[in-house]
Amino acid sequence: MTAVVATVVLAAVGVVIGVYVKLTGNVKHIEVTGDELGATRPPKVATTSLNVLIVGSDQRDGKNARYGRSVEGERTDTIMLAHLSSKRDGAMVISFPRDSLVQLPACHAKGGLPGQQPHLGMINESFNSGGIGCTWKTIESLTGIHIDHFVKVDFTGFKSMVDAVGGVDVCLPQRIDDTKALLHLPAGRQSLNGEQALGYVRARYSMGDGSDIGRIQRQQMFISSMLKKVMSGETLTDPARLLGFLDAATKAVTTDPQLTPGVMKDLATSAQGMTAGQIRFITTPWHYSVTHPGRVEWVQPQARTLFQIVAKDKSVAGIKGGQAKTPRSKINVEVRNGTLRSGLATTVAVGLEQRGYHITKIGDAPRKPVPRTTVHYSPNGASRVPTLTADLLSGTARPVPGATTSRLVLTIGDDWKGLKALRADDSEALKGFDATHDTCAS
Repeated sequence: MTAVVATVVLAAVGVVIGVYVKLTGNVKHIEVTGDELGATRPPKVATTSLNVLIVGSDQRDGKNARYGRSVEGERTDTIMLAHLSSKRDGAMVISFPRDSLVQLPACHAKGGLPGQQPHLGMINESFNSGGIGCTWKTIESLTGIHIDHFVKVDFTGFKSMVDAVGGVDVCLPQRIDDTKALLHLPAGRQSLNGEQALGYVRARYSMGDGSDIGRIQRQQMFISSMLKKVMSGETLTDPARLLGFLDAATKAVTTDPQLTPGVMKDLATSAQGMTAGQIRFITTPWHYSVTHPGRVEWVQPQARTLFQIVAKDKSVAGIKGGQAKTPRSKINVEVRNGTLRSGLATTVAVGLEQRGYHITKIGDAPRKPVPRTTVHYSPNGASRVPTLTADLLSGTARPVPGATTSRLVLTIGDDWKGLKALRADDSEALKGFDATHDTCAS
């Protein structure tokens, strides 16, 4: 989304052509040929829509060496697909869990990389096997969406962008101490600098249920918060900060040569009226694999429906199905195990996370066993209770006098029967959240 935001802001302020040329000259390029993508690519249905593949580089050498042990080559730490509507009145960003077990296509060897034979494997293998061209082909073959361009962002570039806008606000439900991510933060609302932001979006095992899905949710929320900061008057009316961000953003990315300055300018001009609230973030519907522990598989037909919406340039709002009073994506849940069944809280948490809830903490009830499953809530969280209880096969709600947090606490009791099955037309599973979402307000 970095290149899209940068070009939108660039057009909005109308900077002089000399500055524009300088900024676009910062961008590095990698050629992706038609031979790499194959002869059976998905057709381009909506000719004026735009689909951009975004990958986060996990290369651990040079300036990035401090973020983990050095390994040969690069990994895609993050894989997203940004879709801009043909009318430029909205955008959607789809995240693909890197633990996804998918059918990978054949890719040619290139630039010292071995290439890839067709096989069932993790979605992020393609980048290390055949580079960005192989990842591009993989996403097209899995989704049926015609991709127009790619953008690659690395660790140090991401840090520079955050620092250039003076930090990005987040809200932490609890303190974070993660030595692997080099991250130590108190609870509450705060502004993260580049170093802290990188640790926050990369942290996995110290927050939520420790899954890649939880990390994706944090990445989506952080990007939405950064978009609000970049597209706000606070940045647009400060020439030094604005140009600093644009300079950092363009230096941080590598794209295909076809994403030319002219294309970027035309894109920016046509998208000038778009606001942060018109950008929606969605994670590909998923569930944990039964046959391959630790991996996830995509839920059908929801995933296929989502991809068809993008391929045909339709709106997510057009999906049939009931809408909960409060979207799952705006509900924070703490899960406690009140039974003697080991690991039950984690199992329930990942099931809720799959549906879009934000898991803030997993633990045990103060006393065990607890006979009945209960959702505890404060007056500030009362409006969120019907959404959560509607997903439970058993459970009751109980207010907590004097509490003020909007977070819900789900205590699993001995009467636990599981979560209700998702419907094929469950619109909420595809709605995600928009870029105005505030985790502190949730």
